[in-house]
Amino acid sequence: MSDEASRDSLLREIEILRQEGDSLALAHALRNLGELQRSLPGSDGGIAAYEEAIAILREQSAPLKLGHTIRHLGDIYRHAGDSDQAAVCYDEALSLYRNQPDAPPLDLANALRSAALLKEKTGEAQHAIKLWEEAKGLYAAANVEQGAAEGARRLAVLNRESKDE
Repeated sequence: MSDEASRDSLLREIEILRQEGDSLALAHALRNLGELQRSLPGSDGGIAAYEEAIAILREQSAPLKLGHTIRHLGDIYRHAGDSDQAAVCYDEALSLYRNQPDAPPLDLANALRSAALLKEKTGEAQHAIKLWEEAKGLYAAANVEQGAAEGARRLAVLNRESKDE
């Protein structure tokens, strides 16, 4: 199915879910639309779809879904160069994950990774190092070799740059 056909299908699904009043399913469909739009060149990155999904999820008892959706919105802002908005999103996502005892460690690791990338971009090396250390440990514990290796590489660069300063 083409991206356009997928988008049209999701828009129809969203309209039906709005009429049916199924809030969680609507939030899920909006997240899917946001993810699709995020991958399309020339789009707004799905910001409106993610923001609407977040507004719905705030009214539900779904803190992990909320955290995941907020992190993705933060990624969109980071890629668009809006570091302030991205930081707000990452801080909230990390808080949601840390306050949920059943939060999957991989979700927390991914949120830490996103926040660390932002801190690198904004020149906050010491903060990035702390975030990368925690993310790397979680990736290693979950046997996600690629994530642990990325953390190790980025930590090596950040630590080397810190010594050079």
